[in-house]
Amino acid sequence: MAASASQPVASQPVDGDPTVAASVVLVSAGSVQTHEWSGRTITTGFVKSPVREPVRVTTAGVEGDQRAHPTGSLPEQAVYAYAAEDYAWWARRLDPPLRPPDLGENLTVQGVDVSGAEIGERWRVGDVVVEVAKPRLPCYKLAARVGGGDYIRTFADAGRPGAYLRVLKEGTVVAGDPIVVVDRPGHGVTCALVMAARFGAFDLVPRLLDAPALPDDFQEWARTRIGADRA
Repeated sequence: MAASASQPVASQPVDGDPTVAASVVLVSAGSVQTHEWSGRTITTGFVKSPVREPVRVTTAGVEGDQRAHPTGSLPEQAVYAYAAEDYAWWARRLDPPLRPPDLGENLTVQGVDVSGAEIGERWRVGDVVVEVAKPRLPCYKLAARVGGGDYIRTFADAGRPGAYLRVLKEGTVVAGDPIVVVDRPGHGVTCALVMAARFGAFDLVPRLLDAPALPDDFQEWARTRIGADRA
């Protein structure tokens, strides 16, 4: 049975280290920039920098964080979270290594299995409450940021997508704030599972329909895929 908001769930450290306290490492925001990559002009809010003082987080995202296409990314993409432990994993495999917030996240966190979070899982971050909405699916903007077109497949195969979050309760967040997992639905449909389903593990697609908090476009894709397989 899923825990309620009054029964916090122990967070799951990515590398299984129970000594790592679940907390915010960095809060980051950025402005819209234009870059040239592979013969095309890219307009993106991907490049972010740490914000040292407490910052307000609303249903529209982190205050001061600009988006290249704001109308197409809310509310399911209000905040993007990525785990410091996953950066450490990438550092052993990429040269030069990625460093927070190179992947464009708003919240770099530790002590929380972000990619293993279930869709609909809720966290209290400082005095903000967020809900895990979906994984980040790699695209050409991600490849442009880290320097290679093949990174889309590399990122997908790694199974460490991070999580886009809805904001259920607005408030302020600052580096060092604790994170408490206050509800976990229990259906087992994680961000990593959703990304795997989208990138070829089609046997997992029916499970996406077990996660009612998954955005409509993901659920519609799953229904279409299931219908095509049956046909």
